[in-house]
Amino acid sequence: MMLPLKGLRIISFEQFGAGPFATMNLADLGAEVIKVEPPPGDGGDPPGDIARHTGGFALGENDSQYFQSFNRNKRSITLDLRKPGARDALHRLVRDADAVLNNLRGDLPARLGIDYPALSAVKPSIVCVHLSGYGRNGERASWPAYDYLAQAEAGFCALTGEPDSGPTRAGLSVVDFMSGLTAAMALLAGVNGARNTGRGCDLDVSLYDVAMQTLTYVATWYLNDGFEVPRRPRGGHPFIVPCEMFPTADGHVFVMCIKPGFWRKFCTIAGAPDLPADPRFKGFDERLANRDALMAVLDPVMRAKTSAEWVATLSGQVPVAPVLGLGQALDNPHFRARGGVLDLPHPARPDLKVVANAIRLDGQRLPGRAGPGYGADSEAVLTEAGYTPAEIAQLRALGAV
Repeated sequence: MMLPLKGLRIISFEQFGAGPFATMNLADLGAEVIKVEPPPGDGGDPPGDIARHTGGFALGENDSQYFQSFNRNKRSITLDLRKPGARDALHRLVRDADAVLNNLRGDLPARLGIDYPALSAVKPSIVCVHLSGYGRNGERASWPAYDYLAQAEAGFCALTGEPDSGPTRAGLSVVDFMSGLTAAMALLAGVNGARNTGRGCDLDVSLYDVAMQTLTYVATWYLNDGFEVPRRPRGGHPFIVPCEMFPTADGHVFVMCIKPGFWRKFCTIAGAPDLPADPRFKGFDERLANRDALMAVLDPVMRAKTSAEWVATLSGQVPVAPVLGLGQALDNPHFRARGGVLDLPHPARPDLKVVANAIRLDGQRLPGRAGPGYGADSEAVLTEAGYTPAEIAQLRALGAV
């Protein structure tokens, strides 16, 4: 498979989820990603990216299933920019790179010399992407930040859950992942610009800004009319009814009558063809005003069949999906038939599996190889940069790699 980003070289000072998710998506598409991790220190912290030690499902020494979820198709080197000789090593790597990405605290890139003012003297076309919690400027630049905090402050938690429940965060680190994809897009845009003009740049993405941008239409409603979207029962749409979860004989299904035609077709299939003519339920506004009365009619109907029966009856005609647990979602025959599981053989787990990249190239899923061992590519990458074995040994002696 000829991957479209082959020839793109990225040096990434990354850890945990957001940064590694950004570069993994680029590596899946063929970019060479050199993952820079800290060498073993004397502070007692576990070595390398903390993701290597996260989640409890270890894969031998300094590796885990959590790490493999974000780091396939990469190379790993160790480098401590605070040690003698390390900055020179970085500069040698930058000469052959297109971009340098980091997801460090906002105050660190300038101090470590991985921003455009520091690296443009080495290569004017280098693109520097900074994925931080709150940006590189302002009073919060030095604050540590994580997805859960962004969800809390950007209103996600207040928007999520049942009306009578407390604020609820999403079950996954959605801000991390959206921020990673935004950073990947920014990197590609920067490299495209640099190839056209010969000049690179600094590009900044923050978890906080991405979370706030993602408020989209609910933010527009508030900014223009002071309207705060309420939580609706069953995860329902704020204005459209029915567009929510319904109880079934053995679980729940989500039905979305997002257009008038879907509403009429739903009623016909559900055996209640007269409902659209009822003045209480004729239009969107009427159904919203009389939601409880409508649910009193529809709930017994929906409980008469199983989720599978409703999906079979409605699918292809009315937007519907079963409400599944995690295991059910991953074992879903539709997901498996689409090649959603990627085999990722690992030295400690030959049968290791992960979720495949959502992008298809000419109809095929993108290939993958297991994420790198801790510092496994240090000597090879430094040799490619022109270091001799003796020089590499000297860098190790200084604690730089």
